[in-house]
Amino acid sequence: METENTPVIEMNDIHKSFVMGDTTVHALKGVSFKVWPGEYVGVLGPSGSGKSTLMNIIGCMDTYDSGEYLLNSIPVGNLTDKQLTTVRNRMIGFIFQKYHLIGTYTVIQNVMMPLLARGMSYKEAEVIAKQKLEMLEMGERIYHKPNDLSGGQQQRTAIARALVCEPKLLLADEPTGALDQKTGEEVLKLFRELNDMGHTIVMITHDLKVATHAGRIVRITDGELSEDNNSVK
Repeated sequence: METENTPVIEMNDIHKSFVMGDTTVHALKGVSFKVWPGEYVGVLGPSGSGKSTLMNIIGCMDTYDSGEYLLNSIPVGNLTDKQLTTVRNRMIGFIFQKYHLIGTYTVIQNVMMPLLARGMSYKEAEVIAKQKLEMLEMGERIYHKPNDLSGGQQQRTAIARALVCEPKLLLADEPTGALDQKTGEEVLKLFRELNDMGHTIVMITHDLKVATHAGRIVRITDGELSEDNNSVK
């Protein structure tokens, strides 16, 4: 049963390898990792460190070779593809570096998509999407197309889309990577506000300055994790 003492993420001895030609690449080497409800964790690592592999496993977008992954107490390794799709839709809000907005859709249509995918009515989805956009100060842009928005406004739209399903986890991949410094700082301030509201956030980044905005930093190097600072639960 889910309680406040149940980790949102619990990974135990996760291994993941890839075969590239004649070489086996060990992307994750016995990763063990917990994230508690309400935490804001920065996963910091350079290119090739295994952080993208870790993010894909956290987000239920890739499988692992051995170990155990519990997402909100659900054993992810036992789920079918259909069940994983449901988990991604209902439990994880994804925020990407390149926003991944559909250019032919308006802002509000982009934000509504996860709700429509779960079978919610158009009218109900529209109301919820509008509420999230207004919360993120995008209420005056809801009928604009992504190309009419600044980079910061596009990322706010993407964050609204991640929030509409009330996920257990916000998973952000280099969320300021495509933004200038000032706009990036505004987005990071927004992340802190979301965390203050109780949202659990895991942010993947190569940038130490970005990672320091999180409440806890975990470094990944050559597929192994180490803690910069430990939070006590």
